[in-house]
Amino acid sequence: MSKIKPAKGAPYARILGVGGYRPTRVVPNEVILETIDSSDEWIRSRSGIASRHWANAEETVTAMSVEASGKAIADAGIDPGQIGAVVVSTVSHFKQTPAVATEIADKIGAGRPAAFDISAGCAGFGYGLTLAKGMIVEGSAEYVLVIGVERLSDLTDLEDRATAFLFGDGAGAVVVGPSREPAIGPTVWGSEGDKSETIKQTVPWTDYRDGVVERFPAITQEGQAVFRWAVFEMAKVAQQALDAAGISPDDLDVFIPHQANMRIIDSMVKTLKLPEHVTVARDIETTGNTSAASIPLAMERLLATGKAKSGDTALVIGFGAGLVYAATVVTLP
Repeated sequence: MSKIKPAKGAPYARILGVGGYRPTRVVPNEVILETIDSSDEWIRSRSGIASRHWANAEETVTAMSVEASGKAIADAGIDPGQIGAVVVSTVSHFKQTPAVATEIADKIGAGRPAAFDISAGCAGFGYGLTLAKGMIVEGSAEYVLVIGVERLSDLTDLEDRATAFLFGDGAGAVVVGPSREPAIGPTVWGSEGDKSETIKQTVPWTDYRDGVVERFPAITQEGQAVFRWAVFEMAKVAQQALDAAGISPDDLDVFIPHQANMRIIDSMVKTLKLPEHVTVARDIETTGNTSAASIPLAMERLLATGKAKSGDTALVIGFGAGLVYAATVVTLP
């Protein structure tokens, strides 16, 4: 018989607060058209994007995360010192070590929490949320700060007609804490590594360092392949998340998909047969694709504008490079 004592965590976990940060510089499509042969109409029709935010020199991954985290902590009504873990999802922090989570934890005054980064692309927020839930139920942390942050403008090839208009910068954060009732459903997550070439970094950092290539690495993707995969496969994953939570589309109040492409979002709504009363996040129009930051940023905007309210039941799903995905049903803070 094991001598290990059982965990003394909370019975359930929930999102207690959310915060976001969008860089001050707004970049309309007209700026993108200075370096690619396209049109505003083409960009809008293919992606739904009219503008995006790009960070300046001072709006670093750390700085944006600190701003978003401060808002989330205040929204949750806790003290930074109560945070037991900081989980940061990003692909655009260019120091391999130490984890940017440790620096963020220090700057927000969190004391000595566990702190680490994860790399799960556009599904990173869902991965982080799942880890946070596990820590709280297991008892290793009472409150967990989950951050999705990107400076994808640093990884954008402005001459690549297929991707130059897609990406934006920003940070979104949530505080996850104990709950007396289920408020974060089971996560349906996974990966399809056989399709990893469809979204990738153009070359390894070492190729740039060693002079094998002169152009700084960027993100590239096979647009049509990604579109087909997201529309057909991710709708199935979203339905599995609903089933795992024991609810139907009629029970939903809000749908917050990764903000990758407006056409993907609209197709998923149709495939899932979401009722008209369900509020759908379409933050991509003025934010672009911010990868790991897109879901918490969209969540924060829906709540701030009153399009969603505290206590609403929301389906969230992220998907991207890997190809990785994560979907779950949550109660909004």
